[in-house]
Amino acid sequence: MKSPRTLRTAAAAALVIALTAAAPAVAQSPAPLQERPTARAAALHDASAPSGSASHGAFAGPALQGAPAGAAPQDARASAGVALPRPTGAHPVGRDTLHLVDRSRADLWVPERRRELMVDLYYPARSAAGSPAPYADPREARLLLEAVPDSDPGALAKLTATRTHSVAGARPQRGKHPLVVLSPGFGGPRYTLTTVAEDLASRGYVVAVVDHAHESLGTVFPGGRVLTCVPCGTAETPEDMRKGTVQRGQDIAFLLDRLTGPRPAWRHAAVIDRKRIGASGHSLGGAAAASAMARDPRVRAGINMDGSFNDPVPADGLDGRPFLMLGTHTDMHLPGGLDHTWDTAWRNLDGWKRWLTVEGTDHLTFSDVPVLFDQLGIPYDAETQPAIRPERAVQLVRAYTAAFFDLHLRGVPQPILEGPAAADPEVHFNNPAD
Repeated sequence: MKSPRTLRTAAAAALVIALTAAAPAVAQSPAPLQERPTARAAALHDASAPSGSASHGAFAGPALQGAPAGAAPQDARASAGVALPRPTGAHPVGRDTLHLVDRSRADLWVPERRRELMVDLYYPARSAAGSPAPYADPREARLLLEAVPDSDPGALAKLTATRTHSVAGARPQRGKHPLVVLSPGFGGPRYTLTTVAEDLASRGYVVAVVDHAHESLGTVFPGGRVLTCVPCGTAETPEDMRKGTVQRGQDIAFLLDRLTGPRPAWRHAAVIDRKRIGASGHSLGGAAAASAMARDPRVRAGINMDGSFNDPVPADGLDGRPFLMLGTHTDMHLPGGLDHTWDTAWRNLDGWKRWLTVEGTDHLTFSDVPVLFDQLGIPYDAETQPAIRPERAVQLVRAYTAAFFDLHLRGVPQPILEGPAAADPEVHFNNPAD
Protein backbone atom coordinates (compact mmCIF):
# COMPACT_ATOMS: atom_id res chain seq x y z
CA MET A 1 0.00 0.00 0.00
CA LYS A 2 1.30 3.43 -0.86
CA SER A 3 2.17 5.68 2.02
CA PRO A 4 -0.27 8.60 2.28
CA ARG A 5 2.42 10.91 3.55
CA THR A 6 6.11 10.86 2.81
CA LEU A 7 7.92 14.00 3.83
CA ARG A 8 10.14 14.45 0.85
CA THR A 9 12.41 16.89 2.56
CA ALA A 10 15.12 15.12 4.51
CA ALA A 11 15.26 17.98 6.95
CA ALA A 12 11.56 17.81 7.74
CA ALA A 13 11.57 14.03 7.91
CA ALA A 14 14.41 14.04 10.40
CA LEU A 15 13.00 16.91 12.41
CA VAL A 16 9.58 15.40 13.09
CA ILE A 17 10.36 11.73 12.64
CA ALA A 18 6.89 10.41 13.24
CA LEU A 19 5.25 12.12 10.30
CA THR A 20 5.79 9.42 7.68
CA ALA A 21 2.98 6.89 7.30
CA ALA A 22 2.77 3.15 6.96
CA ALA A 23 -0.96 3.22 6.15
CA PRO A 24 -3.75 5.79 5.84
CA ALA A 25 -4.95 4.99 9.36
CA VAL A 26 -1.64 6.29 10.72
CA ALA A 27 -0.80 9.09 8.35
CA GLN A 28 1.86 10.40 10.68
CA SER A 29 3.37 7.12 11.89
CA PRO A 30 7.13 7.24 12.36
CA ALA A 31 9.56 6.05 9.74
CA PRO A 32 12.15 3.58 11.02
CA LEU A 33 15.13 5.63 12.11
CA GLN A 34 17.70 4.63 14.67
CA GLU A 35 18.84 6.93 17.44
CA ARG A 36 22.19 8.56 17.05
CA PRO A 37 24.86 6.83 19.21
CA THR A 38 25.79 9.97 21.12
CA ALA A 39 26.63 10.59 24.76
CA ARG A 40 23.26 12.31 25.04
CA ALA A 41 21.45 9.23 23.86
CA ALA A 42 23.42 7.15 26.34
CA ALA A 43 21.75 9.13 29.10
CA LEU A 44 18.38 7.82 27.95
CA HIS A 45 17.98 5.10 30.55
CA ASP A 46 19.48 6.99 33.49
CA ALA A 47 17.32 5.92 36.42
CA SER A 48 18.02 8.93 38.66
CA ALA A 49 14.86 10.89 37.81
CA PRO A 50 13.84 13.19 40.64
CA SER A 51 10.23 14.31 40.87
CA GLY A 52 8.94 17.81 41.53
CA SER A 53 9.60 21.03 39.69
CA ALA A 54 12.64 22.09 37.71
CA SER A 55 13.98 25.56 37.12
CA HIS A 56 11.79 28.47 36.08
CA GLY A 57 12.48 30.33 32.85
CA ALA A 58 11.10 32.79 30.20
CA PHE A 59 11.81 35.98 28.20
CA ALA A 60 11.20 38.69 25.64
CA GLY A 61 12.99 38.55 22.29
CA PRO A 62 13.45 40.29 18.93
CA ALA A 63 10.52 41.75 17.02
CA LEU A 64 8.83 41.04 13.73
CA GLN A 65 5.65 42.86 14.70
CA GLY A 66 4.63 45.55 17.18
CA ALA A 67 5.30 44.73 20.82
CA PRO A 68 2.44 44.12 23.27
CA ALA A 69 1.78 46.65 25.96
CA GLY A 70 4.52 46.67 28.58
CA ALA A 71 6.88 44.53 26.50
CA ALA A 72 10.45 44.30 27.71
CA PRO A 73 13.20 45.80 25.56
CA GLN A 74 14.96 43.41 23.26
CA ASP A 75 17.86 41.63 24.91
CA ALA A 76 21.11 42.35 23.09
CA ARG A 77 21.95 38.65 22.93
CA ALA A 78 18.75 37.96 20.99
CA SER A 79 19.95 39.94 17.96
CA ALA A 80 22.06 36.96 16.87
CA GLY A 81 19.21 34.48 17.22
CA VAL A 82 16.09 33.60 15.27
CA ALA A 83 13.59 36.49 15.34
CA LEU A 84 10.40 34.92 16.65
CA PRO A 85 7.16 36.78 15.83
CA ARG A 86 5.98 38.84 18.78
CA PRO A 87 2.77 37.89 20.59
CA THR A 88 -0.23 39.95 19.50
CA GLY A 89 -2.13 40.24 22.78
CA ALA A 90 -2.12 43.03 25.33
CA HIS A 91 -0.33 41.24 28.17
CA PRO A 92 3.37 40.64 28.82
CA VAL A 93 4.13 36.93 29.07
CA GLY A 94 5.76 34.95 31.86
CA ARG A 95 7.18 31.44 31.75
CA ASP A 96 7.84 28.75 34.33
CA THR A 97 9.02 25.18 33.83
CA LEU A 98 7.91 22.04 35.67
CA HIS A 99 9.23 18.49 35.79
CA LEU A 100 6.48 15.99 36.61
CA VAL A 101 6.62 12.24 37.27
CA ASP A 102 3.51 10.08 37.24
CA ARG A 103 4.38 7.38 39.76
CA SER A 104 1.22 5.43 38.88
CA ARG A 105 2.18 4.71 35.25
CA ALA A 106 5.02 2.97 33.45
CA ASP A 107 6.28 4.60 30.26
CA LEU A 108 4.95 2.80 27.18
CA TRP A 109 8.29 3.10 25.37
CA VAL A 110 10.63 2.45 28.31
CA PRO A 111 8.54 0.27 30.68
CA GLU A 112 11.14 0.19 33.44
CA ARG A 113 10.67 3.94 33.93
CA ARG A 114 7.77 5.92 35.37
CA ARG A 115 6.13 8.33 32.93
CA GLU A 116 7.78 11.79 32.96
CA LEU A 117 6.88 15.17 31.51
CA MET A 118 8.66 18.49 31.07
CA VAL A 119 6.17 21.34 30.93
CA ASP A 120 6.61 25.01 30.03
CA LEU A 121 3.88 27.22 31.48
CA TYR A 122 3.23 30.51 29.66
CA TYR A 123 0.86 33.00 31.26
CA PRO A 124 -0.18 36.66 31.27
CA ALA A 125 2.31 38.50 33.48
CA ARG A 126 2.01 41.68 35.54
CA SER A 127 5.25 43.08 34.15
CA ALA A 128 7.67 42.48 31.28
CA ALA A 129 10.64 43.40 33.45
CA GLY A 130 13.19 40.60 33.64
CA SER A 131 15.37 38.36 31.53
CA PRO A 132 14.10 36.88 28.28
CA ALA A 133 13.88 33.08 28.40
CA PRO A 134 15.94 31.00 25.97
CA TYR A 135 14.06 29.29 23.17
CA ALA A 136 15.90 25.96 23.50
CA ASP A 137 18.58 24.45 25.71
CA PRO A 138 21.87 24.23 23.75
CA ARG A 139 21.87 20.44 24.08
CA GLU A 140 18.35 20.24 22.67
CA ALA A 141 19.26 22.63 19.84
CA ARG A 142 22.28 20.52 18.91
CA LEU A 143 20.26 17.32 18.71
CA LEU A 144 17.64 18.98 16.54
CA LEU A 145 20.21 20.29 14.09
CA GLU A 146 22.17 17.04 14.02
CA ALA A 147 19.00 15.53 12.56
CA VAL A 148 18.96 18.09 9.74
CA PRO A 149 21.67 17.16 7.21
CA ASP A 150 21.65 20.45 5.28
CA SER A 151 21.75 22.92 8.15
CA ASP A 152 24.12 25.87 7.95
CA PRO A 153 27.30 25.57 10.06
CA GLY A 154 26.26 28.68 11.99
CA ALA A 155 22.74 27.42 12.68
CA LEU A 156 23.56 25.97 16.11
CA ALA A 157 24.92 29.25 17.44
CA LYS A 158 21.93 31.12 16.06
CA LEU A 159 19.36 28.71 17.46
CA THR A 160 21.10 28.66 20.84
CA ALA A 161 21.09 32.47 20.92
CA THR A 162 17.35 32.64 20.21
CA ARG A 163 15.24 34.18 22.93
CA THR A 164 11.49 34.06 23.48
CA HIS A 165 9.15 36.94 24.32
CA SER A 166 8.50 35.63 27.84
CA VAL A 167 9.88 36.69 31.20
CA ALA A 168 11.46 34.12 33.47
CA GLY A 169 9.51 33.57 36.67
CA ALA A 170 7.33 36.68 36.24
CA ARG A 171 4.37 37.17 38.56
CA PRO A 172 1.09 36.31 36.80
CA GLN A 173 -1.80 38.68 36.26
CA ARG A 174 -4.41 38.48 39.01
CA GLY A 175 -7.72 36.75 38.41
CA LYS A 176 -8.72 33.46 36.83
CA HIS A 177 -7.48 32.50 33.36
CA PRO A 178 -8.50 29.69 31.00
CA LEU A 179 -5.96 26.89 30.59
CA VAL A 180 -4.87 25.43 27.23
CA VAL A 181 -2.60 22.37 26.99
CA LEU A 182 -0.41 22.10 23.87
CA SER A 183 1.26 18.86 22.72
CA PRO A 184 3.89 18.84 19.92
CA GLY A 185 4.33 16.50 16.99
CA PHE A 186 5.97 13.12 17.50
CA GLY A 187 9.71 13.78 17.47
CA GLY A 188 9.20 17.53 17.89
CA PRO A 189 10.37 19.22 21.11
CA ARG A 190 7.87 21.32 23.04
CA TYR A 191 9.62 24.54 22.08
CA THR A 192 8.40 24.09 18.49
CA LEU A 193 4.99 25.36 19.69
CA THR A 194 6.36 28.51 21.32
CA THR A 195 4.83 31.02 18.89
CA VAL A 196 1.25 29.90 19.47
CA ALA A 197 1.81 29.38 23.22
CA GLU A 198 3.16 32.90 23.74
CA ASP A 199 0.37 34.42 21.69
CA LEU A 200 -2.36 32.71 23.71
CA ALA A 201 -0.67 33.77 26.94
CA SER A 202 -0.51 37.38 25.76
CA ARG A 203 -4.29 37.16 25.22
CA GLY A 204 -4.90 36.06 28.81
CA TYR A 205 -4.55 32.27 28.78
CA VAL A 206 -2.37 30.01 30.88
CA VAL A 207 -0.72 27.65 28.39
CA ALA A 208 1.00 24.38 29.32
CA VAL A 209 3.31 23.06 26.57
CA VAL A 210 4.34 19.45 27.16
CA ASP A 211 7.41 17.41 26.31
CA HIS A 212 6.45 13.73 26.63
CA ALA A 213 9.45 11.65 27.74
CA HIS A 214 11.26 9.63 25.05
CA GLU A 215 9.22 11.24 22.22
CA SER A 216 11.36 14.16 20.99
CA LEU A 217 14.67 14.46 19.21
CA GLY A 218 16.09 15.65 22.49
CA THR A 219 14.72 16.98 25.78
CA VAL A 220 16.76 17.94 28.84
CA PHE A 221 15.42 16.51 32.11
CA PRO A 222 16.63 17.20 35.66
CA GLY A 223 19.97 15.74 36.65
CA GLY A 224 21.52 16.55 33.26
CA ARG A 225 19.66 13.71 31.53
CA VAL A 226 18.90 14.20 27.84
CA LEU A 227 16.15 11.88 26.64
CA THR A 228 15.91 11.20 22.91
CA CYS A 229 13.20 9.51 20.83
CA VAL A 230 12.91 5.80 21.60
CA PRO A 231 9.82 4.90 19.50
CA CYS A 232 10.94 6.89 16.46
CA GLY A 233 12.79 3.75 15.37
CA THR A 234 10.36 1.13 16.58
CA ALA A 235 6.72 2.33 16.49
CA GLU A 236 5.50 1.44 13.02
CA THR A 237 2.02 -0.08 13.24
CA PRO A 238 -1.42 1.50 13.69
CA GLU A 239 -1.64 -0.17 17.09
CA ASP A 240 1.70 1.35 18.14
CA MET A 241 0.41 4.79 17.27
CA ARG A 242 -2.96 4.20 18.92
CA LYS A 243 -1.21 3.25 22.15
CA GLY A 244 1.13 6.23 21.85
CA THR A 245 -1.81 8.58 21.35
CA VAL A 246 -3.70 7.15 24.31
CA GLN A 247 -0.59 7.55 26.47
CA ARG A 248 -0.36 11.22 25.50
CA GLY A 249 -4.01 11.68 26.36
CA GLN A 250 -3.24 10.17 29.76
CA ASP A 251 -0.31 12.59 30.07
CA ILE A 252 -2.72 15.49 29.57
CA ALA A 253 -5.08 14.13 32.23
CA PHE A 254 -2.17 13.69 34.66
CA LEU A 255 -1.01 17.23 33.94
CA LEU A 256 -4.48 18.55 34.72
CA ASP A 257 -4.41 16.64 38.00
CA ARG A 258 -1.11 18.31 38.91
CA LEU A 259 -2.23 21.78 37.88
CA THR A 260 -5.78 21.83 39.20
CA GLY A 261 -5.78 19.23 41.99
CA PRO A 262 -5.69 19.83 45.75
CA ARG A 263 -1.86 19.99 45.87
CA PRO A 264 -0.88 21.66 42.58
CA ALA A 265 2.68 21.40 41.30
CA TRP A 266 2.76 24.96 39.99
CA ARG A 267 3.18 27.74 42.53
CA HIS A 268 0.76 30.01 40.63
CA ALA A 269 -1.92 27.38 39.98
CA ALA A 270 -4.54 29.49 41.75
CA VAL A 271 -4.82 31.68 38.62
CA ILE A 272 -6.13 28.75 36.53
CA ASP A 273 -9.87 28.61 35.91
CA ARG A 274 -10.61 24.90 36.35
CA LYS A 275 -13.90 25.16 34.47
CA ARG A 276 -12.34 26.52 31.28
CA ILE A 277 -9.78 24.04 29.95
CA GLY A 278 -8.86 23.31 26.33
CA ALA A 279 -6.32 21.13 24.52
CA SER A 280 -4.59 21.45 21.17
CA GLY A 281 -1.57 20.05 19.42
CA HIS A 282 0.31 19.43 16.22
CA SER A 283 0.31 16.04 14.49
CA LEU A 284 0.33 13.34 17.20
CA GLY A 285 -0.23 16.14 19.70
CA GLY A 286 -3.48 17.05 17.95
CA ALA A 287 -4.59 13.43 18.05
CA ALA A 288 -3.77 13.42 21.76
CA ALA A 289 -6.07 16.41 22.30
CA ALA A 290 -8.99 14.40 20.92
CA SER A 291 -7.95 11.32 22.91
CA ALA A 292 -7.84 13.35 26.12
CA MET A 293 -11.29 14.80 25.44
CA ALA A 294 -12.73 11.33 24.89
CA ARG A 295 -11.68 10.27 28.39
CA ASP A 296 -11.59 13.46 30.45
CA PRO A 297 -14.64 15.75 30.72
CA ARG A 298 -12.45 18.53 32.16
CA VAL A 299 -11.23 19.29 28.63
CA ARG A 300 -14.01 21.46 27.25
CA ALA A 301 -12.69 22.16 23.72
CA GLY A 302 -9.99 20.78 21.41
CA ILE A 303 -8.01 21.33 18.21
CA ASN A 304 -6.16 18.84 16.04
CA MET A 305 -3.58 20.55 13.82
CA ASP A 306 -2.86 18.22 10.89
CA GLY A 307 -2.58 14.97 12.84
CA SER A 308 -4.17 11.59 12.16
CA PHE A 309 -6.78 10.53 14.70
CA ASN A 310 -4.81 7.42 15.67
CA ASP A 311 -7.11 6.95 18.67
CA PRO A 312 -10.48 7.35 16.94
CA VAL A 313 -13.10 9.80 18.13
CA PRO A 314 -15.76 7.61 19.80
CA ALA A 315 -18.76 6.74 17.66
CA ASP A 316 -21.02 8.55 20.12
CA GLY A 317 -18.90 11.69 19.97
CA LEU A 318 -17.42 13.91 22.68
CA ASP A 319 -20.55 14.71 24.68
CA GLY A 320 -21.32 17.69 22.47
CA ARG A 321 -18.03 19.48 23.18
CA PRO A 322 -16.56 21.61 20.36
CA PHE A 323 -13.67 20.52 18.17
CA LEU A 324 -11.65 22.17 15.39
CA MET A 325 -9.86 20.20 12.67
CA LEU A 326 -7.16 22.44 11.15
CA GLY A 327 -4.96 21.00 8.41
CA THR A 328 -3.25 21.23 5.07
CA HIS A 329 -5.29 21.97 1.94
CA THR A 330 -3.97 18.89 0.16
CA ASP A 331 -5.08 15.38 -0.71
CA MET A 332 -4.11 14.37 2.81
CA HIS A 333 -6.63 16.32 4.89
CA LEU A 334 -9.33 17.43 2.51
CA PRO A 335 -12.65 15.54 2.75
CA GLY A 336 -12.22 12.14 1.16
CA GLY A 337 -8.45 12.48 1.47
CA LEU A 338 -5.78 9.89 2.05
CA ASP A 339 -6.02 10.22 5.81
CA HIS A 340 -9.49 8.74 6.21
CA THR A 341 -9.37 9.21 9.99
CA TRP A 342 -10.43 12.82 9.41
CA ASP A 343 -13.62 11.80 7.62
CA THR A 344 -14.41 9.33 10.40
CA ALA A 345 -13.72 11.89 13.11
CA TRP A 346 -15.93 14.45 11.36
CA ARG A 347 -18.85 12.02 11.27
CA ASN A 348 -18.42 11.14 14.96
CA LEU A 349 -18.00 14.66 16.34
CA ASP A 350 -21.34 15.58 17.88
CA GLY A 351 -20.89 19.21 18.95
CA TRP A 352 -19.82 22.49 17.35
CA LYS A 353 -17.21 21.57 14.74
CA ARG A 354 -15.23 23.05 11.89
CA TRP A 355 -12.98 21.45 9.28
CA LEU A 356 -10.54 24.10 8.06
CA THR A 357 -7.68 23.61 5.61
CA VAL A 358 -5.01 26.19 4.83
CA GLU A 359 -3.78 26.54 1.26
CA GLY A 360 -0.05 26.67 0.63
CA THR A 361 0.89 24.81 3.80
CA ASP A 362 2.63 21.55 4.52
CA HIS A 363 2.56 19.38 7.64
CA LEU A 364 5.15 21.39 9.54
CA THR A 365 3.40 24.73 8.95
CA PHE A 366 1.42 24.27 12.17
CA SER A 367 4.54 24.56 14.32
CA ASP A 368 7.51 26.93 14.58
CA VAL A 369 9.51 24.87 12.10
CA PRO A 370 8.93 27.10 9.01
CA VAL A 371 10.24 30.13 10.96
CA LEU A 372 13.27 28.12 12.09
CA PHE A 373 14.02 26.72 8.64
CA ASP A 374 13.69 30.13 7.02
CA GLN A 375 16.05 31.95 9.37
CA LEU A 376 18.50 29.11 9.97
CA GLY A 377 19.01 28.59 6.24
CA ILE A 378 17.58 25.06 6.19
CA PRO A 379 16.07 24.28 2.77
CA TYR A 380 12.82 22.47 2.12
CA ASP A 381 14.32 19.95 -0.28
CA ALA A 382 10.88 18.91 -1.50
CA GLU A 383 9.10 18.47 -4.82
CA THR A 384 6.35 20.81 -3.62
CA GLN A 385 7.50 23.80 -1.59
CA PRO A 386 5.22 25.41 1.00
CA ALA A 387 3.81 28.50 -0.69
CA ILE A 388 2.90 30.37 2.47
CA ARG A 389 5.45 32.63 4.15
CA PRO A 390 6.46 31.56 7.68
CA GLU A 391 5.22 34.82 9.24
CA ARG A 392 1.84 34.44 7.56
CA ALA A 393 1.60 30.83 8.67
CA VAL A 394 2.21 31.86 12.28
CA GLN A 395 -0.37 34.64 11.95
CA LEU A 396 -3.09 32.27 10.70
CA VAL A 397 -2.41 29.49 13.21
CA ARG A 398 -2.47 32.02 16.04
CA ALA A 399 -5.62 33.76 14.81
CA TYR A 400 -7.76 30.65 14.34
CA THR A 401 -6.49 28.96 17.50
CA ALA A 402 -7.25 32.03 19.61
CA ALA A 403 -10.63 32.53 17.94
CA PHE A 404 -11.64 28.94 18.70
CA PHE A 405 -10.72 29.12 22.37
CA ASP A 406 -12.11 32.64 22.77
CA LEU A 407 -15.44 31.38 21.46
CA HIS A 408 -15.65 28.17 23.44
CA LEU A 409 -13.80 28.96 26.67
CA ARG A 410 -14.79 32.63 26.96
CA GLY A 411 -18.05 32.83 25.04
CA VAL A 412 -16.85 35.67 22.80
CA PRO A 413 -18.38 35.55 19.26
CA GLN A 414 -15.81 34.96 16.48
CA PRO A 415 -16.93 35.90 12.96
CA ILE A 416 -13.84 34.32 11.37
CA LEU A 417 -15.15 30.91 12.44
CA GLU A 418 -18.51 31.41 10.72
CA GLY A 419 -17.27 31.15 7.14
CA PRO A 420 -14.60 32.20 4.63
CA ALA A 421 -13.08 35.62 5.25
CA ALA A 422 -11.81 37.90 2.48
CA ALA A 423 -8.82 38.76 4.66
CA ASP A 424 -7.82 35.09 4.90
CA PRO A 425 -8.17 33.64 1.40
CA GLU A 426 -5.84 30.76 2.28
CA VAL A 427 -8.34 29.32 4.79
CA HIS A 428 -10.98 26.98 3.37
CA PHE A 429 -14.12 25.81 5.19
CA ASN A 430 -14.99 22.22 4.42
CA ASN A 431 -18.47 20.91 5.18
CA PRO A 432 -18.72 17.29 4.09
CA ALA A 433 -22.04 15.55 4.61
CA ASP A 434 -22.08 13.56 7.85
